[in-house]
Amino acid sequence: RWPSLLKYYSHSDSVSWLEEYKARHNAGLEAQRIVASFSKRFFSEHVPCDGFSDIETLGCPSHFFEDELMCILNMEGRKGLTWKYYAKKILYFLRQQNILKNLKEYLQRPTERQSFLEGAVLIDQYCNPLSDICLKSVQAQVDDITDKVRKVLRTKNPRHPSLASKAGEVLIPEVELQRQVLDAMNCVLYEQLKYKGNELDYYNSLNSYIHQVLIRRTGIPISLSVLYLTIARQLGVKLEPVNFPSHFLLRWCQGKEGSTDIFDYTYIDAFGKGKQLTVKECEYLIGHHVTEEFYGVVTSKEVLQRMVGNLLNLGKRESTDQSYQLLRDSLDLYLAMYPDNVQHLMLQARLYFHLGIWPEKVLDILQHIQALDPSQHGAVGYLVQHTLEHIERRKEELGPEVKHRSDEKHKEVCFSIGLVMKHKRYGYNCVIYGWDPACMMGHEWIRNMNVHSLPHGPHQPFYNVLVEDGSCRYAAQENLEYNSEPREIPHPDIGRYFSEFTGLHYLANTELEIRYPEDMELTRATVQKIYSSGKE
Repeated sequence: RWPSLLKYYSHSDSVSWLEEYKARHNAGLEAQRIVASFSKRFFSEHVPCDGFSDIETLGCPSHFFEDELMCILNMEGRKGLTWKYYAKKILYFLRQQNILKNLKEYLQRPTERQSFLEGAVLIDQYCNPLSDICLKSVQAQVDDITDKVRKVLRTKNPRHPSLASKAGEVLIPEVELQRQVLDAMNCVLYEQLKYKGNELDYYNSLNSYIHQVLIRRTGIPISLSVLYLTIARQLGVKLEPVNFPSHFLLRWCQGKEGSTDIFDYTYIDAFGKGKQLTVKECEYLIGHHVTEEFYGVVTSKEVLQRMVGNLLNLGKRESTDQSYQLLRDSLDLYLAMYPDNVQHLMLQARLYFHLGIWPEKVLDILQHIQALDPSQHGAVGYLVQHTLEHIERRKEELGPEVKHRSDEKHKEVCFSIGLVMKHKRYGYNCVIYGWDPACMMGHEWIRNMNVHSLPHGPHQPFYNVLVEDGSCRYAAQENLEYNSEPREIPHPDIGRYFSEFTGLHYLANTELEIRYPEDMELTRATVQKIYSSGKE
């Protein structure tokens, strides 16, 4: 496991490896203790915002703690699902906290030291904290493309100043030499490497992540513009970002440097294979006239704001992700840049309220909104009242409800937790993680889902199931059947309820088994009966 830790040491360091080993060992024990405690503490609710407080005050090196979490996540086989589930949550939190700290440090730098590429990497890292994304690796890939451009440039003009060893540090003043660089870039990016705007799957969040743009060689106007601008600057051509409506562009000065005349610039569409546009052609691109202010250059912070705004809109559109993770992450990023934006603070408060998580944080956000904008008192008052009611209800909850199969009222329940099932009508695969002897949903849900059209209506057992598409559903008994070929269900919450997949069914973890104490025995018997008879 040590190779992954070598980056934390210098060859010149004088290190006591025995002490380092002891520190790593102790960090491992501490990580295991915390991960093991999470299921018991947070099974019945989302991990609260103060649930990570004991991690924030770690008495061991954080990189050792993270390394142990990675070891848990990389455990082979189908065991340790609950440990993996909570290790992932803790690692997600730790890395995001660190990335947020780096983003705030980045935003405090002078503008000239805010690299557009670094900003794009920070957004990418925050939304994908478990992926191995680092500025050094992304920069190396961009450098590789830049070297390819130099090779093309060398065949066209062997004496071009961009070929000098310190090219990029000095801007090329001659427009014709700049044009040669841009022509070589277009040749490499769009003809050799086949980069293109993703018109077919425009609203895929992967288009916004710079490491995915480099892997997939496709993106949206702003992500491709960041790549294009970075390469151009490394070759001595100063391009500037333009926050053009509906279609992000770059501008290239053809007149006096710093000119305020929009007609002194050529506009570059990185999404459209580096096509160079006039002011009139820019308007044709979006289909309407815009005022001069939209042709102006924007700062790196404004570029990040637009990138995060795109992710926010995608987060609002996503219908399958019931945790709204993208929306939550992009709101965090937006509020890190603009902490007093009332509109986004209110959206964050409503989102947490809708998800039923972090009520104490909701109250803090609402208090902040009220101080910023007293005119919001109506919406704030409504949310405060219902959030306080939620907190009171949580205090009154008496421990977990235990469901015994032997109870007379449960005699109609045919299936048990851990069984991999198939929906008769919709064909999806799922696993049962809970059940009720009859439909426990309200009248409106029963009406909307047309439950009364079922032969047995709402007066039959209903099952909580985790579905392979990542959703959670509530299915009637008559609509479920045993899955003839049970397989793992790739659901993000599987480890919250189950500790292992045996190849035929799931084993409930301790917390779920407390709530359904007689189910696992029935599940084992059912599986043995169904699948052994199938083999015969």
